[in-house]
Amino acid sequence: MTPILDAREVKKSYRMGRVLVQALRGVSFDAEEGELLTIFGPSGSGKSTLLNLMGGLDRPDEGEILIDGSNILKLSDDKLAELRLTKIGFVFQFFNLLPRLTALKNVELPLTIAGMPENEVLNRAKETLRLVGLEARMNHKPSELSGGEQQRVAIARALINSPKIVLADEPTGNLDTKTGWEIVQLMKKLNEEKSQTFVIVTHDQHITETANRIIHLKDGLIEGIKEAPTRNRQ
Repeated sequence: MTPILDAREVKKSYRMGRVLVQALRGVSFDAEEGELLTIFGPSGSGKSTLLNLMGGLDRPDEGEILIDGSNILKLSDDKLAELRLTKIGFVFQFFNLLPRLTALKNVELPLTIAGMPENEVLNRAKETLRLVGLEARMNHKPSELSGGEQQRVAIARALINSPKIVLADEPTGNLDTKTGWEIVQLMKKLNEEKSQTFVIVTHDQHITETANRIIHLKDGLIEGIKEAPTRNRQ
């Protein structure tokens, strides 16, 4: 089976003043369709850099990243933007919701940008909010929602395009422990029921308990890959 995501010897450096920081020093792994994969490591290990590269928000200095068979490095800016819009969903630590829009309008936004007919946009947004348990809160703005509810809206927005892969960057980092665990369980439920691929970047070891595989990242290198005992390959 061809992986939905394939990273090969990925390297990325940044210059901070006169210092060259090697954020990633040759990282290789893949993610299968329907897998829940966590990338675990301390701050400064290169996790967020790797997620930005996987999502096409940045480009590696060396190596290759393929999403659904498309090599990110070989895509034009327009084609890369199209890939992000149609095949990748993003969930961020700080939700990144537009404060003046309701939950419903925030979720509709990717489909609106894609030019989908208004009625279809509305129906799909309502259904996706129902999936995350927020059908009763769809007309509330972010300031009227709890942190956990805002993150559920962000997850619904990430799922609205039926992307091939959902990338989550510290999705529980701005939530209390109980709410954070509820969000993790929601992502696990969606992963199992919809065979939706999730790659979750985290420094929280509790999140790794739900994963099929855990990639340990340290100092820009993969320290190890652990497969969950209960993993069930299709």
